[in-house]
Amino acid sequence: MTADAVAGALADDGRRRIFAAIVLGATSATQVAQRTGLAARVVLTGVRRLTDAGLVTGADGALAPDEASLREAARERRPTGDADPDGDPVLRTFLRAGTLVGLPAQRGRRRVLLAHIAERSFEAGTPYPERAVDEALKPWCAAGGSDHVTLRRYLIDERLLTREQGIYRRP
Repeated sequence: MTADAVAGALADDGRRRIFAAIVLGATSATQVAQRTGLAARVVLTGVRRLTDAGLVTGADGALAPDEASLREAARERRPTGDADPDGDPVLRTFLRAGTLVGLPAQRGRRRVLLAHIAERSFEAGTPYPERAVDEALKPWCAAGGSDHVTLRRYLIDERLLTREQGIYRRP
């Protein structure tokens, strides 16, 4: 189980309530439903999702938190991706495994990140149609930290890409 899987499994309010009830001692779906006030169908679906994610075990018919899986997820280190650990802290913060996990609010930090993306995505002076620019930027956005249209707009605003008659170039 990964830390991302834990976060995903607990992203839903109902599943958090179900997990909390189990952690606090509920050992059956009936007890969970009584303690949470959720419908039995919702509880059963939530328990199944939490079990699939590795957060809950149903050993011997008794629900319990899967403490070993939780410890394993806590120990797991997230990859830093293509950013050099000794390199720029902005890249370490906002890039994971070659994808963008967010955009900095501060313009200076955002420019550092955008310059990194521009240098790795586009050859200087080479003309690119808009479709090619979008395709080059989409992999950076796979983690949902931004979308390729916003990224393209920021690259143009920061003059890291130029646009003339639908053709883009990195200066």
